Amino acid sequence: MSLTVRAITAAQHADWVAQRPSVSFLQLPEWGEVKQGWRSESVGWFEASRLVGAGLVLYRPVPRLPQRSLAYLPEGPDIDWARREHPHLPLDAWLTPLLAHCRAAGAFQVKMGPPVALRRWDADTIKAAMADAQSTDSAPASPADVPQRISEVLADWHSAPAAKVVERLRAGGWQQEVAHGAGFGDVQPRYVFQVPLADRTLDDVFAGFNQLWRRNIRKAEKAGVVVSEGDRSDLADFHAVYVETAARDHFTPRGLSYFERMWDSLNSREQRMRLYCAYHDGHLAAATIMVVVGTHAWYSYGASTTADRDVRPSNALQWRMISDAHGLGCTVYDLRGIADTLDPANHLFGLVQFKVGTGGYAQEYAGEWDHVLRPLWSKGFRAYQSRRG
Repeated sequence: MSLTVRAITAAQHADWVAQRPSVSFLQLPEWGEVKQGWRSESVGWFEASRLVGAGLVLYRPVPRLPQRSLAYLPEGPDIDWARREHPHLPLDAWLTPLLAHCRAAGAFQVKMGPPVALRRWDADTIKAAMADAQSTDSAPASPADVPQRISEVLADWHSAPAAKVVERLRAGGWQQEVAHGAGFGDVQPRYVFQVPLADRTLDDVFAGFNQLWRRNIRKAEKAGVVVSEGDRSDLADFHAVYVETAARDHFTPRGLSYFERMWDSLNSREQRMRLYCAYHDGHLAAATIMVVVGTHAWYSYGASTTADRDVRPSNALQWRMISDAHGLGCTVYDLRGIADTLDPANHLFGLVQFKVGTGGYAQEYAGEWDHVLRPLWSKGFRAYQSRRG
């Protein structure tokens, strides 16, 4: 029996999510309320009258031509990618009706990010590769002899079913852009760092941190850093520190209203978004945002003052969020994106080092894929985007 795709209500979508172990928070029906400038639609896959999959589609309209749009499913959709629940249904049976639905809605192109894990590297494997890469500065070996990217290192785990998904996407006309720079070419990160929590005590998790992480957590406690959970009224203070962080780290900050929409939308049904504040000597030294959906917790945003970095509030915040995620029954704590780099000269190398210190693993997802439905419209939209920079 073939599948059909049609619009479903936000309530139907929320009921679907409630039955799943977890889905990306970017695939919650509420996420559409956060994204200004996009029209959102919850869609469902039906086998006869039974709902068997769901996703959030964001439509980005062409300026002055709202009847045409780019359709985007960030970190979705939530379908049976591995063919475990519906082995009789090939991938095309899921994606063909999605393309037809989006085309009927006026989309000229569909972009999606299958939540399919391809490979995994343990922290010890990455640390050893980092040491090899750093040794090239003093050793006679050429860079070609030593991996300069995580993706060039032999993985500790790989998924054959996920590799088949990638093969089927290519065969089905889906295209993947080559990531630029250090691996942040996709809209959502292809490489992430995660800390497993299932079947581990907090003592186990703490013992898995490297020596520097453990020392910094203790240093923050000794310095009198106090971490507490904030509420919506604390978002303004968080945002002030976030703007300082953006200026220091050279990125464009989001406005306060964005975080207020996140709070209002993600917490409309249950508390999914949590704000954590680290205080030192009576003032805000750092703050972070965690999002929880089912058994998965994400570190979403972080900010810190330059003046208080030496008392390590960021480590204290991470430990508090990991502890709370563990207490909520989460099986994984996700530190989100890392760059695909082992090069100490890369400006994103320090972020990789910081996250590797948690003792978890780096995970590569299938990345983001595009299917062009109307080539001329797609080409024109890309030209428009490139002119905007």
